[in-house]
Amino acid sequence: MSEQLPENKGPVARFLALPPDSVPKTIFVAVSLCLLASMVVSAAAVALRPLQAENRLRDKQVNILQVAGVYQDGINVADAFASFEPHVLELASGDFADQYDPQTFDDRAAADNPELSHVLADDPAGIGRQADYVTVYLLRDDAGALDKVILPLHGYGLWSTLYGYIALEEDGNTIYGLQFYEHAETPGLGAEVDNPRWKGLWHEKKLADENGDLQITVAKTVPAAGPEYHVDALSGATLTSRGVDSLVRFWMGEEGYAPFLEKLKAGDI
Repeated sequence: MSEQLPENKGPVARFLALPPDSVPKTIFVAVSLCLLASMVVSAAAVALRPLQAENRLRDKQVNILQVAGVYQDGINVADAFASFEPHVLELASGDFADQYDPQTFDDRAAADNPELSHVLADDPAGIGRQADYVTVYLLRDDAGALDKVILPLHGYGLWSTLYGYIALEEDGNTIYGLQFYEHAETPGLGAEVDNPRWKGLWHEKKLADENGDLQITVAKTVPAAGPEYHVDALSGATLTSRGVDSLVRFWMGEEGYAPFLEKLKAGDI
């Protein structure tokens, strides 16, 4: 005859006496495994946070080096990036905002901060709010003369907001390159913004004509201003192409970098 446990045994003893496949034990095991897994994931996330931040910084630096045409495989990214001068720029005035540290200023966080941004009444780029300050990068030659300026820009395409950089020559009007580092456009169509051939079409295009009127255009047909202001639209990606056209024109216009570019052209930078 098997030994009978006393009826007044405690809750732990009663739980342990249950069959292994009982509902309470099944729920207990499932909950325990979920808690253990969440603890492991949380611990890994905390432990990897510094590495993730380092990787994001390196990716940002690589993109800036690439759009400026100074990236090469195998280079020390940090050393190469040290030749760039970061500045926090006040868009409205076109002046550098020395009250902010460009090493720590977060452009995206500023765009979400009501004290550092504003809602756009006219929003062709589809960004909703625009930061009042952004971080720009200057690259000088060995003699100390300005060589290129790297400007961040972003705007909505078909499915996503495209984030990237545009590199301008020292004249503030000639495009050296355009590169997007984050988007979720359709692979094989809108995602062709990453295609080196298409990115190469931007090289040496002009932003504005001799009268200072903004003419750069992304379209299937060459605008009346001429081919030096034209970048061919992506095949099969009309809405993404329109989005790129709108965001570039927005950021290069009066609501974007125009005040800064005027100072650049005047030699005040």
